[in-house]
Amino acid sequence: MEYGKRYRKTRKKEFLEQMEEIIPWGEWVAGIEPFYYPDRKRGRKPRGIEKMLRMYLLQCLFNLSDKGVEDAIYDSYAMRKFMGINFLDDKVPDATILLHFRHILEENHAGEAMFDAINNVLEVNGLIMHGGTIIDATIINAYNSTKKAAKARDPEMHQTKKVMNGVVV
Repeated sequence: MEYGKRYRKTRKKEFLEQMEEIIPWGEWVAGIEPFYYPDRKRGRKPRGIEKMLRMYLLQCLFNLSDKGVEDAIYDSYAMRKFMGINFLDDKVPDATILLHFRHILEENHAGEAMFDAINNVLEVNGLIMHGGTIIDATIINAYNSTKKAAKARDPEMHQTKKVMNGVVV
């Protein structure tokens, strides 16, 4: 109920909503399914592949430790929503479960494939930057008069204007 009256979306929530839309979840789950062991007799009952994949993805995207991503999911409404966790019905997979999931991916060399797939999805959707240029955009004082011998202004010369709340200052 507390989150029902929130009107502003955080950047994290917007980013996770984009991830929700662009990631081919079914394809990625099918790629991991042969390695995941849902019929183990000992230990904790394994969580769903997609839920663990979402947790692993949060860990990679936000550069978190196993325990850090568990805590972040408890703290962040956006992350809980991305995971599909409702505290009334479900609980957050703990750090040990994520560790085991990550080990399964590493043992079967699926981690590299996941990393490549994540980068590919981000690149295709224009959400990753490979390089850039830093430009010095320092504004310097200039004389008011720009008239030349022809007594006309240079058509390529522009002046900067400061705009605040739609009003030129």
